[in-house]
Order: sequence, then C-alpha cells, then structure tokens
Amino acid sequence: MSKPLRLFIALELPARVLGALETLQGDLRTQVPERAARWVRPAGIHLTLKFLGDVPAGQVDAITAGIREAAKPHAPFALQAEGLGVFPNPRRARVLWVGVGGEVEALRDLHASVEGQIVPLGYPAEERAFRGHLTLARVARNASRTEQEALGELAARCDLGLLASWQVDSVSLMRSQLKPGGAVYTRVAEAALTGQE
Repeated sequence: MSKPLRLFIALELPARVLGALETLQGDLRTQVPERAARWVRPAGIHLTLKFLGDVPAGQVDAITAGIREAAKPHAPFALQAEGLGVFPNPRRARVLWVGVGGEVEALRDLHASVEGQIVPLGYPAEERAFRGHLTLARVARNASRTEQEALGELAARCDLGLLASWQVDSVSLMRSQLKPGGAVYTRVAEAALTGQE
C-alpha cells in the first residue's frame, strides 16, 4: 500500500513575483530579531486555495478531475501582491504575509468553485472566510510576546504599496514534503483557467 501524499491546491507565482517577494524578505529580515521568525523559502511561496493534508494516493485522480472541473468556467484574471499584514492580529503575530489585490472577486469565485468540487470528496470546507495571502514568515514557537508585537508593529508601519502583479491562468495540485531544511513543494497536476462552461 502506498503512503499518503501531503497535498494542497494553490496558485503558483511567476519567477518575477517570487523575486520581488524575496527582495522584500531581505529588507524585512534586517528589522526582525533573527530568532523571532522562520522565513519561507521564496521558491515555496504560493497562494493556497485549499489545504488537503494527507491524501490516499488512490484519490489523487479524483481530486485532479475536481480541480479541472472547478477551473474550467473561470477565465484568467489579474492579481497584485500588495500590503503587509499578520495573522491572527498585531498583538499576537503568528504569520507575516503580503496581501492580495486586483481581481479579488474572481479569486473568491475560483476558491468557491474549488471548494464545491473538493468538499464532496471528503475534505471539509474551511470554517474561516477565505483570505488570499502570500506567507513570508512564521513566528518562531519560542518567540516572546514582545517579539510577536514587534512583528505586528512592523507590518502596521510598513507602507508596502503595490509590490508586483501577475496573471492567473491555472490552478495547481501541489505536494508538500517536509524535509530538515523546510518543506519542498512539487506540482502533481495543473488545471488551466479556460473560461469555458
């Protein structure tokens, strides 16, 4: 019996957007205590639509078919990386992220279509409202309350503006493999946004 695969559904980013995010990470690193945050490798930054977790290998084809069905009616659309924020709130920062602007209604519609296809396969809908974002760093488990607040303050005072824009023309099923140096992501399948019912 093959081992389950740790999978998620996401929008991959073009190299120039990843480059802009990497430059931003470099700038922000100088303003954050070194031990306070674990920075996401730039090549691994993506816009998650749905995290699936451990998936039996035999279910990959059904998920791929669901993603293709979800993507089909949607035409390509434009997004922007803009603004800096933290989850869950500035006083208890756990995740530092760049926000997503542009055609966010199209993004929400695509997310809803993905949920509509994947939830019936046994992957429950997220209880929180979907909020597209690009994770730059996660606060270290041993970070002090002061360091968490400092990260929240950094996000609040940083006037990032528009960092980069890109065209979304496909959805990817991604595999996450946890390695000693951090997670490694590989594309398992891709579904084009064709705008055809």
